[in-house]
Amino acid sequence: MQDKEVVRPFYPGGDYENFKYTKNCVVIDNPPFSILSEILKYYIANNVKFFLFAPALTCFSSNNQSLTYIVTNTSIIYENGAIIKTSFITNMDKYRIRTWSKLSHKINKTQKRTQNKKQLPKYKYPDNLITVSRLHKLIDKSIDICISNEECSFIRQLDSQKELKKSIFGSGFLISDKKKKELLEKETIIEGIGNIQAKVYTFKLSEREQQIVDGLK
Repeated sequence: MQDKEVVRPFYPGGDYENFKYTKNCVVIDNPPFSILSEILKYYIANNVKFFLFAPALTCFSSNNQSLTYIVTNTSIIYENGAIIKTSFITNMDKYRIRTWSKLSHKINKTQKRTQNKKQLPKYKYPDNLITVSRLHKLIDKSIDICISNEECSFIRQLDSQKELKKSIFGSGFLISDKKKKELLEKETIIEGIGNIQAKVYTFKLSEREQQIVDGLK
């Protein structure tokens, strides 16, 4: 990649489909993970070279033989404060899957240095605001909640965040006081629940899958 022009089309408000790619360029950037599959299809169809950040746990989901999955054991702190397990996807490698421990170690070293230099802020949202991460805590303890359209309202940013130029990561919903009370009661229950022992499932290859494995080089 030393002779390539590095481009980053995924700046705020950027339009990757109408970005002017040259024959000698390579995209090295952090794309929106929610549309990663669409981006990969577009780049492959238009012969654009790329080395993209990807969510580690789901990076294999974009199945295409033109792709190489570069697996690293890294958690990257992004600009919005989110800490995400990250790997990479490229179309410039002959392998389908490769681990890259050297890159992993370098990223982890950089992340550690960044954390030492800057203490990331922690946010405490109002009780009337729900986010996916807040609901995850209920799910982890097998506690469910249902909220109707009449009991919630979609929101991307709190008014109190505007001055700080912050927003709700992943967006959220404002909920009624009645639902807030129910949610707080359920969250109180969580504090009294110990770790739930998860059932262990052992999976084996089927004959068909074993034949696929046997046919691989």
